[in-house]
Amino acid sequence: MFTRRDIFKAGITAGAAMIGIGATAADSCKSADNSLCDLIYPDILGWKIGPQIYSFNHFPFDEAVKLVAKCGVRSFELFSGQRLSKDSDEAVGPGLSKAGFKRFRELLIENNVVPHAMGVCAADRAHFEFAAECGFSVINVEPEYEALPEVDKLAQEYKVNVGLHNHPKDSRYWDPDVVLKYLGDCSTRIGACCDTGHWLRSGLDPLECVKKFNGRISSFHIKDLTPERVDIPLGQGVCKIADILDVCAKQHLRATFSIEYESEWDNNQPLVAECVKFFNATAQKIIEGE
Repeated sequence: MFTRRDIFKAGITAGAAMIGIGATAADSCKSADNSLCDLIYPDILGWKIGPQIYSFNHFPFDEAVKLVAKCGVRSFELFSGQRLSKDSDEAVGPGLSKAGFKRFRELLIENNVVPHAMGVCAADRAHFEFAAECGFSVINVEPEYEALPEVDKLAQEYKVNVGLHNHPKDSRYWDPDVVLKYLGDCSTRIGACCDTGHWLRSGLDPLECVKKFNGRISSFHIKDLTPERVDIPLGQGVCKIADILDVCAKQHLRATFSIEYESEWDNNQPLVAECVKFFNATAQKIIEGE
């Protein structure tokens, strides 16, 4: 009979093989100081973790993507409109020229990272095409309610999921009950993009909001806040992040988690890296049943 520990060990080996570090490295993952090992835990749960590169919006993309890599992740969320470089007039998104797109891909390869989502962006065909061309699985959007049927068609056509993102009250999707109402008429390609910090700023309990969706979630903009509503590394604030992740695991949720750190803009990379470490450690505790 297989125990939970046996399944955990098997998952570590499989996860290691998927990212190419081999069985020998997998055996030492629990003791190694290796970010690839740390990321096995979210991988096993079906979670992709990385910064929302908007956290580094004071920098052009070619500089910001280096900050992403320094956080010890393999993926991240794009935001449409970030200048490709300080010497370029082009911006990341569907408007890139052929040369600009080539340089965009080169920067991903040079830094060994890939996008897992884009947001908050337009829910139009151009952005679905860009997602499909880049190979990421989610776009996070805030379309007009009446546009949702067309957005759903595009999501199914391009096989790209959609997260309905909540900015603070009184934005279109700030209230989970409103989101759930409109999700009822959509395919499962569309779910919530849960911004934990904006829920708190709207006077809502992020944990209770996540429970309401019962797994109908495409993505997260995950952040933690102080009681004064200031960004702080995950696990140190009042958003109940560890409890939220535990609920996500119990709901067997597969989603992208993008860390959005909206303070200390010029020097927040170490703080985002701290968030990644907390996320990975929490995923490990969940898997090991602690």
